[in-house]
Parts: sequence; structure tokens; C-alpha cells
Amino acid sequence: MYEYAIAWEWLAFAARWFHVITAIAWIGSSFYFIALDLGLVKRPHLPAGAYGEEWQVHGGGFYHIQKYLVAPAQMPEHLTWFKYESYFTWISGFLMLCIVYYGGADLFLIDRHVLDISPPVAILISLASLALGWVAYDLLCKSPLGRNTWGLMAVLYVVLVFMAWGYTQLFTGRAAFLHLGAFTATIMSANVFMIIIPNQKIVVADLIAGRVPDPKYGQVAKQRSLHNNYLTLPVIFFMLSNHYPLSFGTQFNWVIAALVFLMGVTIRHWFNTTHARKGRPTWTWIVTVILFILIMWLSTVPKLLTGDTDTATVAPAFQQFAGDPHFPAVKQLVSTRCSMCHAAEPVYEGIVRPPKGVMLENDAEIAAHAREIYIQAGRSHAMPPGNITDITPDERKLLVAWFESAVEGKTQ
Repeated sequence: MYEYAIAWEWLAFAARWFHVITAIAWIGSSFYFIALDLGLVKRPHLPAGAYGEEWQVHGGGFYHIQKYLVAPAQMPEHLTWFKYESYFTWISGFLMLCIVYYGGADLFLIDRHVLDISPPVAILISLASLALGWVAYDLLCKSPLGRNTWGLMAVLYVVLVFMAWGYTQLFTGRAAFLHLGAFTATIMSANVFMIIIPNQKIVVADLIAGRVPDPKYGQVAKQRSLHNNYLTLPVIFFMLSNHYPLSFGTQFNWVIAALVFLMGVTIRHWFNTTHARKGRPTWTWIVTVILFILIMWLSTVPKLLTGDTDTATVAPAFQQFAGDPHFPAVKQLVSTRCSMCHAAEPVYEGIVRPPKGVMLENDAEIAAHAREIYIQAGRSHAMPPGNITDITPDERKLLVAWFESAVEGKTQ
């Protein structure tokens, strides 16, 4: 059964690779069209119904692009739709959520110091939050408040901050940030699937039928696209955050999340203003740097990271792996080769927090991270980095024998 851990690790890697590929495609096309839209120039020679045009050069060729606010007089023979990038980004992201956080709920999703719940309950809460989040957002956009674009965005910001706080009351810090990213990404992808593409299809159907399309469909789609534009960078931050415990593992992690959303606005404002040829507002970068410095300060108050796995969480794993005959030797090995970094107060120069929040100072912590130790230091040479603690091939074999014998013993 130990082969399962290796297969699961490769499945997670494949899903992550798939997710990164599709996310690059979606974000790239989104940023391109935002820049294109803002850079359009109105000229007198444009065809009827055309709003503006743009000349671009790339790859040795010139491109002449025109935009119609509603639609051209006749439907072109070929029409390229930009939608599958969004769909597959969400699907691959949800697959990652299932593999890492649902499949490893006891370790990565649940912190019993925060909320003592079972894995099925935690998973149901996770799924419900994503679904209800979209419903609440959509209702807000369709309410009278939706007519005021900036007022709506202010209210949505309050909702996002509330969700940041709420997730930290339910899950581990790592899972809270990941869910905040998933919550936001679900809204963004649903905007494409439920609003933007259907509205464009209505316009296309009207053109084919010889009707004049209603401009309201384009206006609604543009508002949702604007939201997606300002939410993209925070989502990327939250998806990367699981590699950096100082972002998710502190008492004020939800405040950090709130400031990240603001940084997303300031950074995108600079690009949007620049692409619209309305100047280069350098003040946005000053504000961004100030916000980031504030985040760095918040990550050190207080010093101790929160959200780490406790002994109650890992009780089943403790019984399985700490009871194996190899465990005493493994404990000694981990203490000499790993705990200099993976400790509440690391002693290795330059390390001020345990990497990824993983501590290996006692039996329960070692047992809780048995699978990670097996993959990172047994089956592979990923840990220690550069083999800085001189772990030997025989010691790696010991880690492999410990994990595999414990797993096999459980299945017999």
C-alpha cells in the first residue's frame, strides 16, 4: 500500500501542473484583453458600430484590431471564444483541492484547536462556502447596488474580508488562505460560465436572427470582467501562499488577506491606467510597498505561528507510525537531520520559522508528517535541501523501511 503514497504524490503533481498551465492561459488572455480594451483609439474612419481600434506588433507581424461595443452588422464566418481557459483552470484547481485538502483533511484542512470537526463535515463546509459564495455575489451584482460599480466593489471587498476572517475560524491557516483563493476564483470562473459567455451567446443569436442586440448584455459582462481583473492578483497570492507559512500561519492572517486584496487593486490600477494612456500613477507602487511592509510586520506579531497540527489531530497517525519497530531510530535520525530547521525556534542560520510551518520536535509531529518525510527524504532527495545535514543513503533507506512497514502492518 505504500505505492499509494507515491502514486498520490504524482497525481498531485500532475494536477498542479495542469492547473498552472490553464491558469497561465486564462490570466494571460484576460490581461491581454484588458490592456487591449483600455488602449483602443477612436478614429473617424472606423466602420459603423465600431468603438475603437488598435495596431499592435508581435512576432514580426502587424495586427489591426477593432472592437464593437455591441456587435458588427454581420456575423463573421469564424469567431474565437475565450472560455475554456477559465473552465479548466477552475476544474484543475478543484481537483487540487480534492487531492491535497480533502484527501489529507486531517493534516491540511482541519485544525482541532480552531474547530473540532470530522473530515466529512469539513469538506461539506468547504463545498458549501464555494457554492453559497457565488450565489451571494451574483445576487449582489443583480441587486440595485449593482448599478453602482465602485459601490458594489466596496461591498464585495467587505464580503471578502469577512470570508478571510471566517475561513480562519474554520480551517488551518494554510487551508484558510487556499479556500479564500478558491472562493474568489469560483466567483471569477462562474462570471465567465454563468454571465459573460451566455450574454455573448445571446448577442450572437440576435445577430443570426437579424435582430438588433441589446447593449445591456455587453454592459453586464463588462462589469463582471472588471471584477475578475481586480481579483486576479490576490488569487495568485493565495494559491502561492501555502509555500510561505509567514503569510497564512500567524494570528493576523485574515488581516494580511484583507491587505492583499488592496494590493491587487493598487497594482492593477497602475497597469489599467497605463494601458489607457492616462499616465503612470507611481503612487500606486508606493502604496503597494507600504502595504507589503505592513504585511511583513503583521506576520511577526505574535512570534509563534498558529494553525499547526496538534497531537489530537494526528492521534491515528501516531498510533500507526510511532508504534513501528523502526520508530526509535527514525526519531533519532529526524532529530539530528531535520529538526534544526523544522522546530518552533530553528537553529539553522537564516531560518527564522519552520519551513511550511512543519515542526518535527516530538513523536506526534514526526508521526503526523510520516508521509511527507517518506516522500521528501526517503524516496527522494528533496530534503534536506542540498543535503546540508549529510543524511546518508542508509538513513534514507531507514525512512523508507519505517513508512512502508508501518503502512503494510496497518493493512494486514
